[in-house]
Amino acid sequence: MFESLKKPAMIFICFALTASTLLVFWQVRTFDFVNYDDDEYVYNNQHVSGGLTPENILSAFTTAPSGGNWLPLTWLSLMLDCHLFGLHPGRMHLVNVVFHLVNTLLLFAVLKKMTGSLWPSAFVAAAFALHPMHVESVAWITERKDVLSTFFLLLTLAAYAGYVKRPSIFKYIASLILFALGLMSKPMLVTLPIVLLLLDYWPLNRLDSLPAKTSGRQPRKPAFSPDRRAIWYRMLIEKIPFFILAAVSSGITFIFQKAGGGMMDVTVRPLESRVANVFLSYSRYLGKLFWPQNLAVFYPFDAYRFSFRQIALCALLVFGISVLVICLRRTQRYLLVGWFWFVGTLIPVTGIIQSGAQAYADRYTYIPYIGLFIMAAWGLPELCSKWPYRKAALGITAALVLTALGLAAYRQTGYWNNSIVLFSHTNEVTKNNFIANNNLGAAYSHLCRWQEAVEAFKQAIQFKSDFAEAYYNLGVAYSNLGRWQEAMEACRQAIQFRAEYAEAHNNLGNAYANFGRWQETIEAYSHAIQIKPDFAEAYYNLGNTYVNLGRYQEAIEAYRQAIRLKPDYAKAHYDLANALLSEGNFSEAISYIKRSLEIQPDDFGIKNNLAWMLAVCPDPAVRNPSEAIRLAQEACTATNSMNPSLLDTLGVAYASAGRFAEAIETARTALTLVDAAERSTLKDDILYHLAFYTQGKPYIESAQKRPGDPNKP
Repeated sequence: MFESLKKPAMIFICFALTASTLLVFWQVRTFDFVNYDDDEYVYNNQHVSGGLTPENILSAFTTAPSGGNWLPLTWLSLMLDCHLFGLHPGRMHLVNVVFHLVNTLLLFAVLKKMTGSLWPSAFVAAAFALHPMHVESVAWITERKDVLSTFFLLLTLAAYAGYVKRPSIFKYIASLILFALGLMSKPMLVTLPIVLLLLDYWPLNRLDSLPAKTSGRQPRKPAFSPDRRAIWYRMLIEKIPFFILAAVSSGITFIFQKAGGGMMDVTVRPLESRVANVFLSYSRYLGKLFWPQNLAVFYPFDAYRFSFRQIALCALLVFGISVLVICLRRTQRYLLVGWFWFVGTLIPVTGIIQSGAQAYADRYTYIPYIGLFIMAAWGLPELCSKWPYRKAALGITAALVLTALGLAAYRQTGYWNNSIVLFSHTNEVTKNNFIANNNLGAAYSHLCRWQEAVEAFKQAIQFKSDFAEAYYNLGVAYSNLGRWQEAMEACRQAIQFRAEYAEAHNNLGNAYANFGRWQETIEAYSHAIQIKPDFAEAYYNLGNTYVNLGRYQEAIEAYRQAIRLKPDYAKAHYDLANALLSEGNFSEAISYIKRSLEIQPDDFGIKNNLAWMLAVCPDPAVRNPSEAIRLAQEACTATNSMNPSLLDTLGVAYASAGRFAEAIETARTALTLVDAAERSTLKDDILYHLAFYTQGKPYIESAQKRPGDPNKP
């Protein structure tokens, strides 16, 4: 009778876990990218956004496409998303949700298989699914590495449990392979061999000759006393391949982070501050387990703000709990396993070796909190074991707790809607958050809300006076507001704090160019290129500077370098065509502007310029009046034939085809629009061209006058 209830209960639990998880996280399907790592990991990462190509697949294993992180399976996963969905953030969010849901069900199944306890396993899985501290790992596309690595971790535990129950070389090798795949998703899994040893102790109870009960009570005394030293020795030998994989992963991670600049110099923060932050972080994680409020995407490092007494109390809490669970190890093994699961799996991200500016992070609890959930799920029932109404009380309490967690998680998930919502909330719940203000400013900049961006960047600088990136972003915002002197000063400040800041040198060149200080402009762009030889934008800007100086050959070479580095650089193709045209090289100019149009097929300005070149080219073999008319008509249609510059090009194209009546009519229409817009220079050009049409001549000369930019008023 009891066993017959197991299957319906399992179905109910799986349904409840699935429904509650989707209720909390389904909202992410409409969410956008955020400008905190999503740019480096996805939408500005050519290797990832380009999808699954042989070159991109190779880069996932060899070059760490971003941030110095070696996460080949995570990169491949994101590449697959882009291959299937394009840059569609909602669908990428949903992939994270699917992984989180699968992890929840796997966690339930693995614990049930190891312990034989249904409802405690269900509680752990539900808390894992719904705790607000886990929202960051699910609602942040960049944290695909969390949900993917945990997927392989749980599969590893399932394979290992099967191996322990019925040993076979196949199951052992399968667990090793799954562990390796987890490390290739995120190297935080390096502590898994320790977790396996903990699970050997409980609930697998491999130290006993006979299986022990999994309720946490003292296991039945075996018929004979096993040689526990021999058992420990055998279990350690068994873990050696796991430790080797962990060591290899740690070495690769260290090399890639060192090369990619992802690892902070240990001299930046004193050792005592980093040690203090370890105990502060453990205490904060414990606090947020019970009261998950004021959660943020970034918590500034603040260990130096706490007194020695506060830090000592945090250390005492950690050591005190550790001593307590060790003392209770004979009767409540699950307490020792759960606590050291939590403590051990957090070690790689405690910040002793700092790899970021954060003090701690919600996402770091995705795996470690499982240990604390285990302590609660098995500890509370045993604590209430003699109370006659414990089942009803525990059931009601669990339902209330999980409902509260789900509601809080739903609210927390909503803050990940977009960058402005996320970082505005982060500023509300944290203090002196320079990262949040800088990223909020970047979000405003993306929307061209420049004044709000300026205020956010200034706030970031107020909290961190040597924040080079915020100074650079402030310079960009000032540039877009036309406040070039302030832009120049901001870029100089950025360079002062980071001398080899190529982007800041480039923007400084833009500011110099606005003042016509051409020699300083060239020097700034050249310095940017020297620092960053693959800086296509700096080459492009250098080309524009040479054009302004009439040094077309140097401009052509600079544009060619930009295109070599960035083959789909439409503006560089366009301006190279114009530079070649200034040198009288029509045929090559036309080939480059055609390529520009292939990259941006809807740009009516490019169509207009190509139509002009095809209409006035002095080489009859290259001139193509009919194609010029088609392109000019499409350009005019895009603006409802209200742009006089575009109509002027159409008139030139008609005349080139010998359709002079249409050319004259088009030119006269353009003149009426010019009068309305008071553009006298363009008016003179159209009158000049009209004089040719009235004589029955097309406007074709060896030194053609090119049209103005139709995108400008």
